[in-house]
Amino acid sequence: MYMKNIEKLLEIEALTENITKHFAENNLLRMKILYFISQYQNLSVGMIIDKLGIKKSNFALMTKELEKEGLVVSKQGEIDKRCRMLFLTEKGKNELESYFLKLKEFFKDDDMEVSKAIISLNAYLNRKI
Repeated sequence: MYMKNIEKLLEIEALTENITKHFAENNLLRMKILYFISQYQNLSVGMIIDKLGIKKSNFALMTKELEKEGLVVSKQGEIDKRCRMLFLTEKGKNELESYFLKLKEFFKDDDMEVSKAIISLNAYLNRKI
């Protein structure tokens, strides 16, 4: 049973990545970073990196590019001055929203069963990670 679950998770990851990267005009990592910054604004950069499961150097390179393009701003943590916090600018929010609209158009049908499954899987994995 355990191996079947692992195999299914790998298959789900591959399928969702193929679908979502199709709509990420620049690249999927960029969209993932924008999304996680939008969802976890109170987390430090280190915590976002842990959630994404990527190398610190890849994250640093991408966020530097995003800052240069005016999509993200970096601020010092209010409570812990050693922490760096990232926030989306309006331009960053617009790019992420445009990406979501393309995905929404692709998934035209609202299937409650799929939505419930995604919500359950997301909640479970967030508890594990």
